[in-house]
Amino acid sequence: MPIKVQKDLPAKAILEKENIFMMDEDRALSQDIRPLQILIINLMPVKEETETQLLRALSNTPLQVDCTFLMLESHTSKNTSASHLNKFYVYFDEVKKRKFDGMIITGAPVENMEFEEVNYWEELMKIMEWSKTHVTSSLHICWGAQAGLYYHYGIQKYKRESKLSGIYRHKVLDRKVPLVRSLDDYVMAPHSRYTEVRREDIEKHPELIILAESKEAGILLVMSRDGRQVFVQGHPEYDRMTLDGEYHRDLGKGLDPEIPCNYYEDDDPDTVPVLNWRNGANTLYGNWLNFYVYQITPYLLEAEDGESYHL
Repeated sequence: MPIKVQKDLPAKAILEKENIFMMDEDRALSQDIRPLQILIINLMPVKEETETQLLRALSNTPLQVDCTFLMLESHTSKNTSASHLNKFYVYFDEVKKRKFDGMIITGAPVENMEFEEVNYWEELMKIMEWSKTHVTSSLHICWGAQAGLYYHYGIQKYKRESKLSGIYRHKVLDRKVPLVRSLDDYVMAPHSRYTEVRREDIEKHPELIILAESKEAGILLVMSRDGRQVFVQGHPEYDRMTLDGEYHRDLGKGLDPEIPCNYYEDDDPDTVPVLNWRNGANTLYGNWLNFYVYQITPYLLEAEDGESYHL
């Protein structure tokens, strides 16, 4: 899929080296195609890395995608330069009158805090409420999934006894649902979190369906039956070396982390990890874009003033 990106976005050069079909603004404007408009609320600390991961994950269908990255006014990033944010990101007030085909809310390193203690919680709630009328389908990742389940359905998160980190095997539970179409019976996916949501709480909501879970890692994939809300309590978009970077970062902080499960050959952190979840991740993101965004969204998106726009 051609991903439309701004010319100087660092992710563009990285993905071009991987032979991923990239398209800058000039070429996109020459094509008579209405790209899908995807709003990405990037709450991860190293935003450039997450940009690359998500753009890669969205690059495996014939659809053209135009991503808008959003930063929160109520939070100042400590790990991404202000120049990068000012150049490639927008604030909610700049886009709140627009409508989007899809929205992604990423994870965030605030799991051990109560939702109401997070300094940008009020702003994030405002955006999640806005998305009900301005976004065709929203995909929530890791803490973003827990936040979405809490806001939309009142489902609590629980602290684990220790951090869950590694690559885990998940059983796909209902293969008739288009979101998991073409996935194998079992899929691998990375997890990196201190908290979890539980099956018994989700089952209290008949409007939700659990689509993949693991005996060791718990719930991976939940969706509202109308497809408007998708929750991924993991990180299928992670790169080969992402968990490696987190592990060595925590070592450097003196946190004595456990070696990520099922990640290194023979649990040797000096080896290069085996990448065994990329196909499943590509299928999942492709299914979301195709069946719950492209197949559902109107061809003409309208702003609140009723004016259609064609980007």
